[in-house]
Amino acid sequence: MNLDAFKASTEASEPPANLPMALRALWFDRKGNWEMAHETAQSDKSKDGSWVHGYLHRVEGDLDNASYWYGQSGRKRTDNPLEEEWEKIASTLLAAVPAA
Repeated sequence: MNLDAFKASTEASEPPANLPMALRALWFDRKGNWEMAHETAQSDKSKDGSWVHGYLHRVEGDLDNASYWYGQSGRKRTDNPLEEEWEKIASTLLAAVPAA
C-alpha cells in the first residue's frame, strides 16, 4: 500500500486488515480519533509504536512527553509541521510492510 492509498483508506469505517499497530494508530489519528490512536500506539511496544506515540503527544501539545517517546523510538523530536511528520512516519512504516 502506498501513502495515497493509505490516506484514501481513512474514508472507510475500519482500518485495512493486517495493518501493523503503529499504522493503525496513524489511521485513527487521520480519522480524528486521537484517543483510539493513542491507545493503539501505547499498546505497541515497538520502536515504531514509540515513534507514533511521540508524534501523537506532539499533536496533543505535550512536548516533554513527545520527546520521551521519540527517544524511545531512537529518534529526536522534530518541529516539522504535523502533517509533514505524519506523512514521513506513514511513508516509512508503509515501506516496511510486506506486499500482500
